[in-house]
Amino acid sequence: MPPLLFALSAADGLAQSLAGALGAELGEIEIRRFPDEETYLRYHTDPAGRAVILLCTLDRPNEKTLPLLFAAATARDLGAVDVGMVCPYLAYMRQDRRFHTGEAVTSTIFPGLLSQEADWLVTIDPHLHRHRSLSEIYSMPATVLHAKPLIADWIKRRIAKPLLIGPDSESEQWVSAVAAIADTPFIVLDKVRHGDRDVTVSVPEVARWTDHTPVIIDDIASSAGTMIETVERLRSAGMTPPVCIAVHGVFAGSAFENLIDCGVQSIISTNTIAHQSNDIDVSGLLAEGILAQLSGASGETP
Repeated sequence: MPPLLFALSAADGLAQSLAGALGAELGEIEIRRFPDEETYLRYHTDPAGRAVILLCTLDRPNEKTLPLLFAAATARDLGAVDVGMVCPYLAYMRQDRRFHTGEAVTSTIFPGLLSQEADWLVTIDPHLHRHRSLSEIYSMPATVLHAKPLIADWIKRRIAKPLLIGPDSESEQWVSAVAAIADTPFIVLDKVRHGDRDVTVSVPEVARWTDHTPVIIDDIASSAGTMIETVERLRSAGMTPPVCIAVHGVFAGSAFENLIDCGVQSIISTNTIAHQSNDIDVSGLLAEGILAQLSGASGETP
């Protein structure tokens, strides 16, 4: 029997595209809240004897995590033979050490919750910093997929003479890889973070790149503070309005509007998180990782 795919949270059309690529059946699940805000969950498609795939991107994770855990536990209780979580955006990767006395290291606590209820995980470009791989913090098999080739393809098709720009040293891995695939030049700026929303970015000599279209690339745009500061610095250096590309467009609060107000050319994201900036489809990429897990040939890639 084909696997059952249940969409708990996903960008418009992603579940349908993914089901088509997998040859999976789209199942029906009901999730709502009682008046006291507790979660009600019911499977209308029977998962007994089936491989179950739970599609749930984990931006704004506090309201999504409990339904995901309940769905996984209930599928297993109802007789599912395999339960996998597909989280295009994986939350709680930021707090990967105790910066101040008494803090919770949530990047190690959260994986314990998910790993208890699922057999495997598929995600795209998690924000690994001090953790070298997901296997350090997740006890279930995890497949990490990379959107770099998709971003490189988008740039090659849409921008005639790009200069790829990494806002900080952490972004160098993304920018250099995309630049290599797209065969374009790139530079990496220096960033100093003073707080959650206070960022300073320095710009190296860019005079020889003024005839290029700057393309700012980062893995996550949350407050968009880094991108905003980078746009302003590039503008002061005399460069043309940039294109901003994020793998994961979180865009918390008014971040998207604030970035637009800086005078950017366009803002692009993949559809790991539903947003109006989505223009790069990851359904084919996700299908590859899911099929690998279902066949038992999964593996985490660097």
